[in-house]
Amino acid sequence: MAIELTDELIKLETAAWTEIQAGALTTVTAEAVQAAITAHAAATGQSRYDVERELKRKVRHPEPDDE
Repeated sequence: MAIELTDELIKLETAAWTEIQAGALTTVTAEAVQAAITAHAAATGQSRYDVERELKRKVRHPEPDDE
């Protein structure tokens, strides 16, 4: 089963990744991403771990067709 991601999840993780790269990740941002991942996984019946892994892959290591 393909992992489904929303634009909102991608937006949140992109913001977190930008903060991480700047050395300025805040707990507010990190908690928002984790809460969104958990809620999305529960709502879609997907593994939270799989959702987080795919989200990080898509944002941090995008394939040419992901962009």
